Amino acid sequence: MKRINLLNNETSNKIAAGEVVERPSSIVKELIENSIDANAKNITIEIVEGGKTKIKITDDGEGIHPDDIEKAFMPHGTSKISRIDDIYSIRTFGFRGEALPSIAAVSNISLKSRTTDIEFGKEILISGGKIEYIKDVGCNIGTTIEVNDVFFNVPARKKFLKSTQRESSLISSIVNRLALANHNISFTYYSNNKRSLSTFESNDVKDTIRSVYGKNVFENIMSFEKHGDIASAYGYIGNAEISRGSRNNQSIFVNKRYIKSPLITAAVENAFKSFLTVNKHPFFVLFLEIYPEFIDVNVHPTKSEIKFEDERIIYKLVFDAVHKAIGESVRDTFDIDTESIEYNFEEKKVSTENNISDLKGSQLNSVQIPIDLKGSIKNLNSNLEFKKDVDYVNDVKNVHEFTKQKPEENLQENNINQDKQPAFDIIAEEKSSNFPNKSEEQKTAKFSMLNIIGQFNNTYILAQSSNEFYMIDQHAAHEKVLFEKYKSEIENSEVVSQILITPVVLELSSDDYSYYAEHAELFKETGFNIEDFGEDTISIREVPILLGKADAKKFFLEILDNIKNMGTGKTTEVKYNTIASLSCKAAIKANHSLSIEEMLTLIEQLRYLDEPFNCPHGRPTIIKMSLKDIEKKFKRIQ
Repeated sequence: MKRINLLNNETSNKIAAGEVVERPSSIVKELIENSIDANAKNITIEIVEGGKTKIKITDDGEGIHPDDIEKAFMPHGTSKISRIDDIYSIRTFGFRGEALPSIAAVSNISLKSRTTDIEFGKEILISGGKIEYIKDVGCNIGTTIEVNDVFFNVPARKKFLKSTQRESSLISSIVNRLALANHNISFTYYSNNKRSLSTFESNDVKDTIRSVYGKNVFENIMSFEKHGDIASAYGYIGNAEISRGSRNNQSIFVNKRYIKSPLITAAVENAFKSFLTVNKHPFFVLFLEIYPEFIDVNVHPTKSEIKFEDERIIYKLVFDAVHKAIGESVRDTFDIDTESIEYNFEEKKVSTENNISDLKGSQLNSVQIPIDLKGSIKNLNSNLEFKKDVDYVNDVKNVHEFTKQKPEENLQENNINQDKQPAFDIIAEEKSSNFPNKSEEQKTAKFSMLNIIGQFNNTYILAQSSNEFYMIDQHAAHEKVLFEKYKSEIENSEVVSQILITPVVLELSSDDYSYYAEHAELFKETGFNIEDFGEDTISIREVPILLGKADAKKFFLEILDNIKNMGTGKTTEVKYNTIASLSCKAAIKANHSLSIEEMLTLIEQLRYLDEPFNCPHGRPTIIKMSLKDIEKKFKRIQ
């Protein structure tokens, strides 16, 4: 039986560092929070090579007493608490006394500090947890701490650090969020001697939001606020214009501490989607002020998670605050007078025909919209769908007119319409399509030739072959054709790009830019020509020709969000999703009328694909029913 040993300080500190100091961004977070706890008004952050080589934090806070310099690097040395009961009323960021000894155990660290009542400061140098010297020095009031060669004595940990750009991005994200939470403090952040962020002391976080996220976000956010008995929620939420495909632009602060909370995120997103049906994640900066005794911040080594005493109260508080703000914004947008709206509780059904006629003869703001007793707008989206009902009725009439004509008249009319406004350029693609070519290796068709019957709802192609009936989703089918074509072009380095008449200049956040810089080659391979255009700004000069008339800026950001969601080290998956997204954007959409020739061409291209039965997103392209299956439906056979 093995005996029990007590670990020495060096070993235990390195183990503790594994929990507290995950990467350079963890160090930056801990040191900035110490500066904030010291009541600093100006904080400067400098990093070199993503913090791997150097991290330097300078503040003008209260400083450390000369006699406490050495104590600051001892395990559990802290000025924040003195007894166990203090944990339940924490109002500072730090309190466990683990950060400085953990950082010192895996780096070379020097600290200089001076208080207001002493004319000189004190400096300490520690290498790998061992004190090299402590001496008197001249310095400004406050503290300067410099961390060099992170994980120099723990090579296994250093090996698992990400690229320099990715580590810089993580640090930028931490600095941005700490600046948002402490907008009354001035932050200056330098990366490789290049200034990446500069904020100024402000009483309104909106000013800091502009410094961090830029003018576009600043102009598309609205405030919200609600107060309860034990907590208050306030902040800013963005509209649909600045919603993104990832949650990177969402920030939650509890008592100014940045945390991650699925509960609060769900409350905000559910309130957002109850008005705006957008399949993206909203931008928001949310502050929750709550009495310390109703939360537990000591549930995670990095203090990034918090446990609430009553989650239902917090959810309702946040949901109501955001829901009310968006509701008022929607009412202002549509100029709706909620006091004049009447609600008939007895009326269970509304005639679509009446709604359509009402909408034709009135403005949108005169449409009667049901509301609940609290006055919140409900079913707004369903009322906005009335115009689609009108279009649907017209489509039905067109179908009836179409079926009355002879087949040759149908073909002639469709060809005429095609000359006026072609649905998509599928005929022009025939030369470069997947048809078998005598000069190329013969490909095998994956299903038999089909006889076109017609088109249903301008979305589905109806066809038959022998005793089998086929329904083809025209969008999914064309998407798969383009996907295979574009994937082949990328693999063979044959992507064709088109030059934009006016380059798209896009100012990115430091976080977004670092993601782009790390995956610049991916954008180049997929047909983008992008140049740097100043600090964290790019100029998109060419886009893949497959993209057509799509919004280059919007699509670039979608790819960027895709990269963030997939994570680094997954270039293959990111590239696959990028190609799929490009194909989806360029493919013929639903509710587009196709000529017989276009339908035949699309199906022929689909027949010779390697995998024609599913689109890149996994949806089926073709549904087949045998005559036997159909006759069973009509009870002709058992």
